[in-house]
Amino acid sequence: MSKTKGKKAKAAARLSANRLLADNRQARYQYEILETLETGIELLGTEVKSIRAGNANLRDGFCLVRKGELHLHNVHISPNQHASEFFNHDPLRVRKLLAHRREINKLRVQLEKKGLTLIPMNLHIKGSWIKLTIGLGKGRKLHDKRNEEKKKQADRDVKSALARY
Repeated sequence: MSKTKGKKAKAAARLSANRLLADNRQARYQYEILETLETGIELLGTEVKSIRAGNANLRDGFCLVRKGELHLHNVHISPNQHASEFFNHDPLRVRKLLAHRREINKLRVQLEKKGLTLIPMNLHIKGSWIKLTIGLGKGRKLHDKRNEEKKKQADRDVKSALARY
């Protein structure tokens, strides 16, 4: 009996450990996401503390493949308030993303062929590691955004009508 309680407690602890730290909600509106990839991110100590405190902004970020490596550009991670200026990090520095060579080559080929872009989707904790989910996206036109909004509103109306009956 005590073994099952221990397993349940461990499972609950694992689920609470996988929590969302920052989300780019605008990305799903601006882009049609075709594929996602979970990558590691090379961070400094003060960046880790700031991200865990929720001080990261992914909205204007994008990823590039340079010299066979993935790089994260234009993501703002606020300086840590409890560290001195000397030991703190540059908020907008270019950060290296950690992925397998095969995955990087696959993304590079798709980016060259189809004119797609890599967008940071969210930062989350997986175990004790901070992970970044990037999405391969195709930009939406204004009429696509309007159609998507109409579909969402129709789905909401259907759900509310079904809830009444």
